[in-house]
Amino acid sequence: MYHKEKSIQIKNSASALYNNLGVLRIAPRRLTYFTVVHANVVNMVSASWDGLNYSHRQLQSKEPNVATSTSLITQAAFCALPSRDLLVVTSQKGIQMYESDGSIMVYWHALDTPETATELLCVPAQAVFARGISAVCESYICVGLSTGAILVFDVPSKGSNITLSDVMEGHKESITDMASECCGGEVCIADLVSADDGGNLCVWQSGEEFKLLNHIPGFDISCSSVKLWKGTVVAGYGTGQIRLYEAVTGILHAEVNAHARWIYSLDIAPFSGLLLSAAEDSLVRVWHLTMTPESHSVEIAHLYNECVTDTQICGAKFCDGDGYAFAVTGYDLSEIIRYTQS
Repeated sequence: MYHKEKSIQIKNSASALYNNLGVLRIAPRRLTYFTVVHANVVNMVSASWDGLNYSHRQLQSKEPNVATSTSLITQAAFCALPSRDLLVVTSQKGIQMYESDGSIMVYWHALDTPETATELLCVPAQAVFARGISAVCESYICVGLSTGAILVFDVPSKGSNITLSDVMEGHKESITDMASECCGGEVCIADLVSADDGGNLCVWQSGEEFKLLNHIPGFDISCSSVKLWKGTVVAGYGTGQIRLYEAVTGILHAEVNAHARWIYSLDIAPFSGLLLSAAEDSLVRVWHLTMTPESHSVEIAHLYNECVTDTQICGAKFCDGDGYAFAVTGYDLSEIIRYTQS
C-alpha cells in the first residue's frame, strides 16, 4: 500500500517526546515544512515536492534576558488557522509562536515558576512545562500546562497582538496532547479534546468562553496522543491500545490492542478517514475509520503495517489530508523517513 521514499536528513536526532514531528503543507509554493525537536532545539526542514530542494533552520528555546537557553523543548507543532499559519513551540520556560517558516517570533509567553515559593516552604519543586498544542476554530490556539490548566490565546489575522483570553481548568494532571476538529462552517458541539498523564480526556466547545462538555475518565495509564474526527475522540495510550469514544456522551465505540508498546503518536487524514498510529514497538500502522449513520458509531479496520527496524518511533504524521503520504521520526534518528502510496 505504501513504499519508502528517500529520507530527509536533519541536523540533530529526535528526542524521545510524544508527537515529535510537525508537518505543514504549503500548496501554493509546493513545499512541505517539517519540524523535529532535539533537546532545546527545533530542527526545521523546508522540502520541495519534487524532492530536489531542501533548506534547514534551527530554532532555540528562548528565555527573557538570557543569551543562551538550556530550557528543554517539549513540543513543536504547526497551527493552521483560516487567516494564518503559526509554528508553536513549548518548553520548560514558556510558549513561543513563530511565523510558519520559523523566520520571525511573533509572541512569547513566560510560564510562572514556583521556585521562590518552594524555597520558602522547603518543599520539593514541581516540574513546570507546557505541552499539548492545538489551533481551534477561527482564531484560537490552545496550549496545555503541567498543572493541568489549558491556556487559550486569541490570535489576530496578522501581526503580533496575541492575547491570553482564557484559562481552562478541567484536568488535575499534566496535559499530554490536544486536538481540534475543523467544522467547515458547520456548528460543532464539540471541537476540542485534551488528554493528560492519567489518561483522562476533556471534551470542550470553543467560543468566547470555552465550555467543558464532557469528562471521560482514564485508567491511570497516560493518554499520549489524541485526535478528534467527526465527533469521535481517538485516543492512544501507554498500554498500546487505541480507544474510540463518542465525544459528547463518552460512549466507547471501539477498543483495539493496536501496539505491543507505548503509543507515541496518532494522526488522522480527515478527507479519507485514515488513521496513523506509531509506537515504541517500531511499528507504524494505518487504519480506516468509517462512520455508520444509522447507529452514529465509528468502526475501525486495519489496513497496513510498516516496521521501522530498530527504531523507537516518536513521531508520525500524514503529509496531506487524504493520507497519500506519511512521515516518521524515531528516537536518536537524524532523519525523517517518508512513505507514499504505491
